[in-house]
Amino acid sequence: MDEHDRDSLPDVRPRVPRSADGQPTVATGGKCAAWPFLDSGPALAEAIFRNAREGILVTNAEGLVIDMNDAFGLISGYSREDILGRSLFSPASGTLGSVSIPDVWRDLVDKDHWHGEIWNRHADGRFFPGTAIIDAVRDPQGVRRHFVGLFFELSGHEEHRRHLEYVAHYDLLTGLPNRVLLAERLQRAMLEVKRRGRRLTVAYLDLDGFKSINDLYGHDVGDRLLITLAQRMPQALREGDTIARLGGDEFVAVLLDTDEDAVCEPILRRLLTAASDSVLAGELILQVSVSIGITHYPQAHEVNADQLLRQSDQAMYQAKLAGRNGYQLFDSDQAHSQKDRHECLVRLRAGLERNELVLHYQPKVNMRSGVVVGAEALIRWQHPERGLLSPAAFLPALEGHALAVEVGEWVIRSALRQLRVWRSAGLEIPVSVNVGAHQLQQTDFMDRLSMLLSAHPDVPPGLLELEVVESSALQDTEQVSRIMHECAGIGVRFSLDDFGTGYSSLTYLKRLPVSSLKIDQTFVRDMLDDPDDLSILEGVLGLARAFEREVIAEGVETVEHGRLLRQLGCELAQGFGISAAMPGGELPAWVAAWRPPTLWASESRMERDDLPLIFAHVEHRAWLRKLEGVVRFDRTSPPPLDGRHCRFGRWLHGEGRARYGGLESFDVLSARHHWIHARAVEMLELKYQARDEEALALLDELMVARESFLEQLLSLARVPRVSGPRPLGRLPDRP
Repeated sequence: MDEHDRDSLPDVRPRVPRSADGQPTVATGGKCAAWPFLDSGPALAEAIFRNAREGILVTNAEGLVIDMNDAFGLISGYSREDILGRSLFSPASGTLGSVSIPDVWRDLVDKDHWHGEIWNRHADGRFFPGTAIIDAVRDPQGVRRHFVGLFFELSGHEEHRRHLEYVAHYDLLTGLPNRVLLAERLQRAMLEVKRRGRRLTVAYLDLDGFKSINDLYGHDVGDRLLITLAQRMPQALREGDTIARLGGDEFVAVLLDTDEDAVCEPILRRLLTAASDSVLAGELILQVSVSIGITHYPQAHEVNADQLLRQSDQAMYQAKLAGRNGYQLFDSDQAHSQKDRHECLVRLRAGLERNELVLHYQPKVNMRSGVVVGAEALIRWQHPERGLLSPAAFLPALEGHALAVEVGEWVIRSALRQLRVWRSAGLEIPVSVNVGAHQLQQTDFMDRLSMLLSAHPDVPPGLLELEVVESSALQDTEQVSRIMHECAGIGVRFSLDDFGTGYSSLTYLKRLPVSSLKIDQTFVRDMLDDPDDLSILEGVLGLARAFEREVIAEGVETVEHGRLLRQLGCELAQGFGISAAMPGGELPAWVAAWRPPTLWASESRMERDDLPLIFAHVEHRAWLRKLEGVVRFDRTSPPPLDGRHCRFGRWLHGEGRARYGGLESFDVLSARHHWIHARAVEMLELKYQARDEEALALLDELMVARESFLEQLLSLARVPRVSGPRPLGRLPDRP
């Protein structure tokens, strides 16, 4: 078992006897409290215990440590205060092993004995090899009272063997798993997800622009860049996921339990961000991006690990062709060869000539006032055989091709015609149109746009807004900035789409005269359960306010999404929670009938000093979601169970108490939080005892209690306080 796998082992805690105040019943003090049943001569036993060169731990019958000798402290680096009361197998006890903990516990219960090789974790975090012998101790009546563990540190040839194993399984430059260890983990993961009926994702990553850095500055600088990125990218993953270096600038990530795209996409976005952030190498500031190809397993037809790697590699190549700094999914039903692309382009050109392309329009609204402030034009293909196709089915083939310009001009022309129809019917709202990088880079872009506008003199140019994806806008900042200024001169506005997913800087944002920013839907969709996405969202809103830009949130799917956006101060939004895209003829009736949810209209922007309540709200949801993963989906790493040690709990007992502690409702909230954690501990005890139905019943109880608890939390901001405002706080960083 490797180091990564050891870190993911659960803290196995059998049911613990507790005192009246709820604390574990353990012995403290200097004497060996466990020895009455070891020998008729307790003084001899005490002397052996204290003077043995081997590390000795003594536990009660439930596996909680009640004593240790000095040798164990020297071997492990832990003090008695660190160890007493902890599980024999917990990380803090320093005895995590390369073994299955449930199997060890089963042997101890059934056979009263276990021995084998283990990896001990030292107090400084490093691992070292050793062996362990653990025996049960029974009293004269045969009742098991204690367990005694002897721990031996291995050295010499074991250290050399460890080094050889490391070289065989890890990349020497970056410290990431190499191709050999990747193959082992991928094979194991494939067996596991198939057994459990889950899905995994293989992501093939190739850096964009890395060769140029090597050529310009040499391999030493290139190596420093690789080392930095190898430290960043694992932080974008979750516990249990793996990222390995194949060689050069190629990496592969194995993502577990990605049954829904909503689980996978935020991870891919974080990988894109980790790769595209600048790297300081001496006096040089280096910047690259990454193209990612992904494939899923299992598939309709059985594939092996090598085939998964080839599929993801092929999808990565398509991501390169699509403009880089993005990801593409391997489609097993459609080959991505040049021949297939050519056939798609031929068929698409015919469809353009036969008027098979259509526009649908998704409304943009002001969630506070209920005013419909515009609509986004979204292309569809009414295919005669395949039905109505979404852009994902055909737009990737257009990337970089001359036909993309023709289709782009058709979209603008069709949107202007629709605007004229709406105006004649009494509806006057602006329409935004997506402009691709290839179209924007045409030297005659302004001439063509002016010609299209002049063909519709009864449509004011101010009703047309051009949306450009952030990463596309930054490929040639000088040219894009010039075009934007020229468009502004004739009244056409620009919007920066998918904001937050590229690699823009404040300088770029200052130089590009965009009127609005559109927050990428992945951040909005996951902000209810992902504190990181919420932080990005709040940062984008702060940037928009600082640069006096209008901001609109995409991906509003529920009333709760809109409510949280209103609390953050964002009023403009679009998404399926408001309306799906619809044909242009249906929009006027929809506009006349639409009313915002009452909750949106009544909600207001939260005071800056109260913003930590929102983060606490989302952090608690994330904590509960992780707990659900353990109970319902057998994931191995539970969230912190001590109510004072989770991020929410540290805020509650720190900044939260300092600001709201004088409120009666805060005491109720604190008691409720303590109750939730107590139920969580009870639930995990049931889970570890294989009493799944009882554990799931408790989980359902916590889920029901969640919404009232979170509502109670947010209500703190609505209670008048006598004391003055305090500095803005945040949830503490994760340990």
